[in-house]
Amino acid sequence: MNSGELLERSLAYALGCVAGVERAGLGRRTPCAGWDLEELLGHLGDSLDALHEGLTGGRIALVPTRPGADPACGVRTRACAVLGAWAASGPRDRVLVGERPLDVRVMAAVGAVEIAVHGWDVAQACGRPRRIPGPLAVELLPVARHVVADADRGVRFAAQLAVPMSARPEARLLAFLGRRDSFPG
Repeated sequence: MNSGELLERSLAYALGCVAGVERAGLGRRTPCAGWDLEELLGHLGDSLDALHEGLTGGRIALVPTRPGADPACGVRTRACAVLGAWAASGPRDRVLVGERPLDVRVMAAVGAVEIAVHGWDVAQACGRPRRIPGPLAVELLPVARHVVADADRGVRFAAQLAVPMSARPEARLLAFLGRRDSFPG
C-alpha cells in the first residue's frame, strides 16, 4: 500500500463531501455522537492541521486549533495544504507525536482513515450521502483494524457493528468504526 496515494485519495473524497456544507446547517447532528456539524468540521480541521505539522515540521504538538468563521472553508484550505506538504515532503522517515516517534507512512495511512470517514460523516450530516469508493474502503479497513483497539471503543469510537461478510467494503469499514452505512438525517 502506498500511504501517500491513500492519503491523497482520502483527501479528494473528503473535499467532495465538504463541498455540500452550508453555513445554515452547521448545527445539524452527525453520525459522531455528541457532535454537531460545526464541531465535526473543527475536529476534521484539527486532524488536517496535525498531518500538516507532521509533514512540514516533523512534530505533532497535540494542541487543537480554533476553527475560523467558515469551518468548511477552513477544512478545504487545510486539506489543500496537506496535499501540498505531502507532495513537497522530503526524505523524513519519522514524525514525533508528542514525544513518541511514528513512521510518517503510518501517520499518512491513519490520517487517510480519519479524513475519509469524517468526510463520510460530513456528507451524511448534510443530507447528501456520498459513498466511500470501494477500492479506497478496501485499503482503509486493514489500517483501521490495526489502529483501533478494544480500549478505544466507547471513548474514541463506538462499538463495532455486525455486517455480513458480503457487505460492500464501505459498509464493512463504517461498521468496524461503529457507523451504519446510512444515517437518518
